[in-house]
Amino acid sequence: MRYVAYSLPVDHSVRFGVVVHDRVVEFGAIARPKWPGTPPSTLLDLIDLGPDEWQRARDLTATVEESAGHALADVRLHAPIPRPRKNVFCLGLNYRAHAHESAQARGREIKIPTIPVFFTKAPTTVNGPYGDIPVDGTVTSKVDWEVELGVVVGRAGRNIARADAVAHVFGYTVVNDVSARDLQSDHMQWFKGKSLDGFCPMGPMVVTADEFGDPQAKRLRCRVNGVVKQDATTADMIFPIDTIIEWLSRGLTLEAGDIIATGTPEGVGMGRTPQEFLTPGDVVETEIEGIGCMRNRVVVA
Repeated sequence: MRYVAYSLPVDHSVRFGVVVHDRVVEFGAIARPKWPGTPPSTLLDLIDLGPDEWQRARDLTATVEESAGHALADVRLHAPIPRPRKNVFCLGLNYRAHAHESAQARGREIKIPTIPVFFTKAPTTVNGPYGDIPVDGTVTSKVDWEVELGVVVGRAGRNIARADAVAHVFGYTVVNDVSARDLQSDHMQWFKGKSLDGFCPMGPMVVTADEFGDPQAKRLRCRVNGVVKQDATTADMIFPIDTIIEWLSRGLTLEAGDIIATGTPEGVGMGRTPQEFLTPGDVVETEIEGIGCMRNRVVVA
């Protein structure tokens, strides 16, 4: 299943949809005749209902005709969860080569993490898969790109065992962990530099775990103005997704709808010689196999 938030050219209200046969169909139109009560109107609503209703959604979607709804090219896609209920959880330094380039860029000793490095991004960072990335030049001049696999939690839990972790995943999406490197350095922590408005493009859809397959065998890439900057595979993660969930949930309840960005591979602008940073007019494309590609233009805030 592939879930989206979308709007139409003649109606800018955001709707909850499902992608079927490369077309977008409003979920309510599929579910309303057979759904007990009012069908969910957002992806978070559906996730909250639990696995039995997720299966009901699959069964109903299987009956949709190929000509239903709208062509993907004719709708505007928004972040599949436009407003998370709380901060987006993030992993730092979760690819060895990126840990190396980060240390070298900062003139520090190279240390590979032995436990996951967590930080968060504010909910106001969330941006659409084709939305503009606003950059205020009075706030930052060193804006960087980071393609990442995003995990959407489906089942709540605390102290989740590694063997049970993937059963708590609803699906996966693409995240661009846009970063203000100067703010990271100035504040001596990551939250502020990661949390400027619009600094978390997400989408273009959420692909459910059953359809996505092995999350540790997916290619992820980032291009800036058509030039490949990052090209790696999720198999290169230091801490795979089951380990991330195990560690993050220790003494901390993960809730349905939580989002986890699982870290970026090497090739960020900060790690290049000379360093490269985004400027207004640049176009960033972030892509993950099995999900799709986001395309975001940098603009003056």
